[in-house]
Amino acid sequence: MILTVTLNTALDITYRVRELRPHSTHRVSEVIERPGGKGLNVARVLAALGHEVTVTGFTGGATGRVVQDQLTGTPGVWDALVPVADATRRTIAIVDERTGDTTQLNEPGPTVTSAEWTAFQEAYEGLLGGVSAVALCGSLPPGLPVGAYAGLIRTARAAGVPVLLDTSGEPLRRGVAARPDILKPNTDELAELTGSQDPLRATQDARRRGARTVVASLGAKGLLAATPEGTWHATPPARIHGNPTGAGDSAVAGLLSGLVEHLPWPDRLARAVALSAATVLAPVAGEFDRAAYEELLGRVAVTGDATAA
Repeated sequence: MILTVTLNTALDITYRVRELRPHSTHRVSEVIERPGGKGLNVARVLAALGHEVTVTGFTGGATGRVVQDQLTGTPGVWDALVPVADATRRTIAIVDERTGDTTQLNEPGPTVTSAEWTAFQEAYEGLLGGVSAVALCGSLPPGLPVGAYAGLIRTARAAGVPVLLDTSGEPLRRGVAARPDILKPNTDELAELTGSQDPLRATQDARRRGARTVVASLGAKGLLAATPEGTWHATPPARIHGNPTGAGDSAVAGLLSGLVEHLPWPDRLARAVALSAATVLAPVAGEFDRAAYEELLGRVAVTGDATAA
């Protein structure tokens, strides 16, 4: 069992329009609703890969009930979300069918009280007893301390459970100091953390700051991993055009599934890159084009060596 934590869960709503034009009225050709937030996207991809996943985080209000109702029908995903009084947020993705570009609007999320945060921490500690890995994903809702992820990392480490962190800003800075097993930033987040624009130098710096392994998303250029076993760069065979929303979450699912299956790093990275690319071809986050994934998996180029990073 894998545990994903989404402290700022959401109801993801995707609108498709013929052409997105500012200051004008649009007719929406398609509306898709899915449980959202980075950890829930990760969970759905993991379940599609055949892994059992428990999801936790916060849920509240009518929007939260919709999220939980939709999770109920997802095979392989178990709902352990913790209730709060305030309402779960919504995120709006507007896909321009002419260009394929996506515009994202993210609400801030519910305000979490100190009592609700304490209840979550107790529930989280109880869930760690039966899992093989945990992913801490996404932004923090209002009301939580910026060191929230750092505390959850330390709790997981005390329980002997490997932990992956995927967040940004000050929660990332605090979290890396708590020594997560895997840190998964994109290039902008990595540069903000380390002050370096060079991805290789920045990944090595992030390891010195506390992360055991750093896997950086390089966008269309794939993934760069600095690990205790070596350094590798995994690249897709070609640039994939489509909706990139959720591609990074699918990469996290690839890394987590490879971790619990004890795959060598080059195979983990190839899976993560293929999943990420196949997600760009899917209509919404948390899904991937399986035929494209299977075709891409053998064509991802992984270069590097197994000398100590």
